[in-house]
Amino acid sequence: MNPIKRDQVATIASLLWTCREAAAALHIGERTLWALTKEGKIPCVRIGRAVRYDPEDIKRWIEKTKTSVAPVEGSAETP
Repeated sequence: MNPIKRDQVATIASLLWTCREAAAALHIGERTLWALTKEGKIPCVRIGRAVRYDPEDIKRWIEKTKTSVAPVEGSAETP
């Protein structure tokens, strides 16, 4: 079996994101992500002591937490 070389790692699509990668994808800080994870608001995968995030779970979480914003009174969109 041939070991994966360091330069090949970048070409392999990540199945799971690290905290840093998930936070970057969400445009939030790592501390904010950790807080949301600890509160059970964002799903994660635990492998031993490692915490990883499934990109598909993150996408579903985003869809689930979306809220619609009502137009502000007095704006042009209010009839």
